[in-house]
Amino acid sequence: MERNKLIKLVIAIVLSLVAWLIPAECYGIDGLTVIEQRVIAIFIFAALMWIFEAIPIWTTSVLIMGLLLVTVSSSMFAPFKAAAGDTLFGTPIAYKEVMAAWADPIVMLFMGGFALAIAATRTGLDVNIARVVLKPFGKKSEMVLIGFMLVTAVLSMFMSNTATAAMMLAIIAPVIKLLPPEGKGRIAVTLAIPLAANIGGIGTPIGTPPNAIALRYLHEIMPENEIGFGQWMMIMVPFVIILLTISYFLLLKFFPFTKKEINLKIDGKFRKDRKSIIVYVTFAVTVLLWLLDKQTNLNANVVAFIPLTVFCVTGIIGKEELKMINWDVLWLVAGGFALGVGLNGSGLAKHFIESIPFDSWEPWVVFASSGLLCCVMSTFMSNTASAALLVPILAAIATGMGDSIADLGGTVTMLVGVAISASLAMALPISTPPNALAHATGVVTQGQMAKVGIIIGLIGIVLGYAVLMLAVKLGLL
Repeated sequence: MERNKLIKLVIAIVLSLVAWLIPAECYGIDGLTVIEQRVIAIFIFAALMWIFEAIPIWTTSVLIMGLLLVTVSSSMFAPFKAAAGDTLFGTPIAYKEVMAAWADPIVMLFMGGFALAIAATRTGLDVNIARVVLKPFGKKSEMVLIGFMLVTAVLSMFMSNTATAAMMLAIIAPVIKLLPPEGKGRIAVTLAIPLAANIGGIGTPIGTPPNAIALRYLHEIMPENEIGFGQWMMIMVPFVIILLTISYFLLLKFFPFTKKEINLKIDGKFRKDRKSIIVYVTFAVTVLLWLLDKQTNLNANVVAFIPLTVFCVTGIIGKEELKMINWDVLWLVAGGFALGVGLNGSGLAKHFIESIPFDSWEPWVVFASSGLLCCVMSTFMSNTASAALLVPILAAIATGMGDSIADLGGTVTMLVGVAISASLAMALPISTPPNALAHATGVVTQGQMAKVGIIIGLIGIVLGYAVLMLAVKLGLL
């Protein structure tokens, strides 16, 4: 391990041990139990490790689950058990609940989405979709830019943002060469890909992990009012279109084209072999069932198992393809859920919100500060990690504030707003993998990325909360 990462690791461990060992009175929370204090220490460790990235962030998630199991679960290591007569030890968390985070339905939803993406790439479906959809946009530079943004956004709704950005950046590589080096048009085209990938992921529950994390906690708080796949898209797709439109005009303003026409050529034909046809049909049926989940009574998580089952049974996905699933993302999401189990199962979340005088806080302050905090955190660390840290706490806060936040859209606006804010953190190359890929082309500087990313992020957060509040008021969410 390099020295810089080792120092960060030591800092995280030391601060976490301090949080573990200091007297409970230091937290200013009456009646804080030993179990709750341990969860605070693990939470601090998780936050620091996700921010510092001293080890891979998915590894931190695995470590979190391990720490929860051996230190605060009902099957904890013997030395960590309560001493005789310790009335403030607290109630251990059921170890099965911590382990169940890995098999959470949302994790299965993502696994189905990854299966679709792998099959689409294997059969060339993704490239052919891009070729067909881009064709109507002609040769005019501004229209080609719209085409790239739309295709990237649509693919990002159902595929990994990173995989979509990587594919689209490969497609635009010859386009970049056609544009004059001294012009700014090549910057617009290159920046359009990460912008559209990040924004497009907001459009569906599986588009990006923060969406799924927010939905999972919403279902926990309001099981009777679960947001369906199609219901989510009905609200979020128009929001995505509006934000893409704003992004488009910003790109043209900052980086106008000097060359007015682009001759775009993307090779490839739709295959007609058995496996390809199975992928086409399964892809279409899966998306249709997701959109009609309210009518079919098939939960989106259940539908996600259809492509996974079909592709495995037909041999489209085998052992090698299974290795291509983004297991690191799945572990990261599961670790965030496990942390939520720790916060709620230990009673810390409830205890925490009861100690904060929310009655003296204006609801809009809570909403605005949580959205901005999540965006700032996600700028420097994983969007998923940021959502995994904040959503469980905000879910507890929303429950504690009750009817006081009803006029602003309640729990739905608070949690989904944070998920949107996480996706809109795209000011730096390190903010998201699509940003890093675009910056790696050498066409876009960090300053250019920040200029557009900050503006879109701020506009998007304000617009996102406004759309959510309106949707709740109209009874759409």
